[in-house]
Amino acid sequence: MLFILFSLIFYIPIFMGFGNFFTKIFGKIGDGLSLKILSGIFFLATIWTFLSFFFPLNIIVEISTICIGFASFFYFKNYENVWVYLEEYKYSTLILVLLIIFFGSFSPFILDHFGYYVPTIKWISEVGLVKGISNLDLILGQMSTWHILQAGFSNFTDSFLKINAVVLLVYAIYILEKKTWIHFCLFPVLFFFVQSPSPDLPAIVFSLMVLQEILLGNKKVAQLFLISIFIFTIKPTLVWLPIFTLFYSIFYLKVNLKFSIVGVLLFILFLIKNMWTFGYPIFPMTILDLGISWKSNPALMQLSSEMAKMKTYDMQFSYSEIQEFTFWGYIEKWFLIGGIKSKMHYLFIISLIVFSVFTFIKKKKIIYYLWVAIIIKSIFVLLFSAQYRFFIDVFFVIFIVLFFELKIKKLAIIFSSVLSFCLIVLFTFPKIIQSQIPSFRLGEFFTGFQKEQWYQPPEYVWKKSKEYTIGNLTFNIVQNYPFSFDTDLPAISPSYLRDYLKIGIFPKKIGDNLKQGFIYINLSEKEKVELKEIIKNQE
Repeated sequence: MLFILFSLIFYIPIFMGFGNFFTKIFGKIGDGLSLKILSGIFFLATIWTFLSFFFPLNIIVEISTICIGFASFFYFKNYENVWVYLEEYKYSTLILVLLIIFFGSFSPFILDHFGYYVPTIKWISEVGLVKGISNLDLILGQMSTWHILQAGFSNFTDSFLKINAVVLLVYAIYILEKKTWIHFCLFPVLFFFVQSPSPDLPAIVFSLMVLQEILLGNKKVAQLFLISIFIFTIKPTLVWLPIFTLFYSIFYLKVNLKFSIVGVLLFILFLIKNMWTFGYPIFPMTILDLGISWKSNPALMQLSSEMAKMKTYDMQFSYSEIQEFTFWGYIEKWFLIGGIKSKMHYLFIISLIVFSVFTFIKKKKIIYYLWVAIIIKSIFVLLFSAQYRFFIDVFFVIFIVLFFELKIKKLAIIFSSVLSFCLIVLFTFPKIIQSQIPSFRLGEFFTGFQKEQWYQPPEYVWKKSKEYTIGNLTFNIVQNYPFSFDTDLPAISPSYLRDYLKIGIFPKKIGDNLKQGFIYINLSEKEKVELKEIIKNQE
């Protein structure tokens, strides 16, 4: 907990310092500490995304950034704004900080932390963005902007990867500053995302802040659209937000399209980043094939698509069985998965129905534009991979829109306090949730409170791997574990070895070093035998 508190003390001035650069170049998003911090997060993440094409975000970059951020913080006298804020909200902020660092101090339990977040951060901090890295390990082709930002702070400031604690603090500050008390009802739910650098948390929190600004009538459309695109680069399933911001700007405020120029440039940077790491403009889709030489193998992408379909049905059916479903069979099986997932599916459809009825009863243009954007996003999700984790943000959005006009400060604070207390009990004594909700699989990985959490978050260490060579690639494979989170680079996830053997391909280095990237080659008969032997050693 002390370590996370230390990190927050570093993060806030640095982001406010870089927020000054954002304001000087693009103008203010709005008033308050929270929006200044958000603008600094955007500015630094974008700069680092560009720099990571050329070199790793190592400790030299981090120390330089800290110096620049603090210098700007003091030069522009941002500390005066902090004192003014604390004079009014110091006790509320203290309570919220204690809650945030408490929940943040627990071990990560989201499996993507080990299979995707940490390996991505490791590559960016040690090597930078790598051309065709998806040919080495497909999941790394995503390279979320959020993990680029975390990578830059992973050497010194935040080696335990708790950047999401600052996101939740920014949200708390925003709620207090704007007095949007209804948001406190959602606040405790977000404690599930603060243990690891999950892009879901910043995507949800920042999108709710932008949504609230629009509902409050903020007319800084260029800045709002720019931040909306930034949120999209963090988590592309938040596609509804830039669509909604565009509708708000063009049709509601009737602003000239010139406001979108900088946002479009950021979107282009996002596409370039994806083409650099993945070979296609938007991960994991293979649309707009530009014939890039290091693009991911089509057969591998087909396997990935099949897996996404099977995950939609909680791996209860094979891909061939799913292909035989009728149209109504697709729908019926989706609702009858069982456990917490089927309940989320029912809740999703019910929420859309309720929101639709609300929209047409309310008869407000701004709500109608949001409804269209949410429906577009929902159609995309249902068509490509209807997993509840891809539409969880919709629940937050609909809740805020339905109730944001209610003035229920005391009720919201009481509800949030009671729910927070319940979650404290569940996190501290995880056997409760493990026994009461067995279908909530993440609950299996709750570890309970450990004494070292008072000063630093507990770390899971594996450090068991073997080195192999096929072709010109010498690589490491984790032993007796599915994720390569602390395996020396270059590492390949064990599951991809079987895919490579099935397809008959394998990664190949383009040049002499890792930074030059990877392509895939067809395996020779001798290399197939070698790969079979490696897989056998994993079993």
